[in-house]
Amino acid sequence: MLSLFARIGQSLRIVTPLGWGILLAGAVALALAATFDWAELYAVAIIALLVIAFAIPFVLGRTQYAVAVELASARVTVGEPAVGRVVVRNTANHSAPGARIELPVGTARAEFRTPRLGAGEEHDELFTIPTHRRAVLILGPVTSIRTDPLGVLRREVRWTEPSELYVHPRVVRLASETTGLMRDLEGLPTRDLADDDVSFHALREYSPGDDLRHVHWKSTARTQNLMIRQFEQTRRSHLVIALSTDTDDFADDDEFELAVSIAGSIALTALRDGKAVSVLVPGETIAATTANRLLDRLSGIELAPSKSGIGGLGREVNVAIPGASVVIFVTGAPTAAADIRGAALRIPMTAVALCVRATVGERLSRRAIGDVVMVSVPELDSLRMAIRAVAA
Repeated sequence: MLSLFARIGQSLRIVTPLGWGILLAGAVALALAATFDWAELYAVAIIALLVIAFAIPFVLGRTQYAVAVELASARVTVGEPAVGRVVVRNTANHSAPGARIELPVGTARAEFRTPRLGAGEEHDELFTIPTHRRAVLILGPVTSIRTDPLGVLRREVRWTEPSELYVHPRVVRLASETTGLMRDLEGLPTRDLADDDVSFHALREYSPGDDLRHVHWKSTARTQNLMIRQFEQTRRSHLVIALSTDTDDFADDDEFELAVSIAGSIALTALRDGKAVSVLVPGETIAATTANRLLDRLSGIELAPSKSGIGGLGREVNVAIPGASVVIFVTGAPTAAADIRGAALRIPMTAVALCVRATVGERLSRRAIGDVVMVSVPELDSLRMAIRAVAA
């Protein structure tokens, strides 16, 4: 029964709004004609019926296609065209009439017509997608459309599943020595003691369960007691890039795009050098395990209003990544210096805080806000110089 209702519902979807209007007009005309015996209204009802009957042959029959969307690359950088093609093959044992094919690309739609295809024949259509903005574009599903000349009936058949095209932000390569936030804390001992590390601290007496490989035999022989080496845990640097997405922190979209590119450039450089790096945006921590994973996620980040502002980012760093050794706040020109300093006070006490502001149209500059070094970057190509200024 459910299958029957589903088929009926699918059949009714073939009728377009224009078609429903014609059917309604025909039904009303027929009812009025029967009531008042008006010949003119009978004519209207007959014309409506003939229009529907005329449209039916155009959508009858089933086509058998194998359709594929092929991209030269599923990942491109802003400004690079995304090139691909749609391949339509007739898998039936008989020829198939030409059809209109639609390919949704984000919020837009591309369409083309296939010629009449013989059994086993295929047709491919090349397409190019301009990429002016960073985004995650949904391609598909590809549908074939058959309709009558009047647009009364429309039959759509879905042939593919949606796929994703990632438009990555533009990034630049930074000098390796600048990663870890200009001050690499890796290898510095902490006050936390451990039984196995590389920084020797002191000796203590043996306790049940201790690893005998750490016995200090000379001291054991002298004291006549088993003595164990005690170590200090060494710091493993963890770079955190806290990227604001608050609309109040950026003058316009271009400034936000620059901020995303700055965050991506620093994170990729740290990742390339084998550093532990995370990118934190409001409500989410992106573990940058691979370059593609990082850039894929950065492709979809958007501006959104926030009540907590950049100060909330500082709190999130403290909760989500308490072991952070360096925190770089990335924000825009409107962010007040007091807010930046307040955010830096909320991060883990052992972490070093810096700030990079995207300031399109301004001059490259460096200043100190309390213990926080802040640089203003007017364009992505200035980032290398800005990082060197922080390291100085």
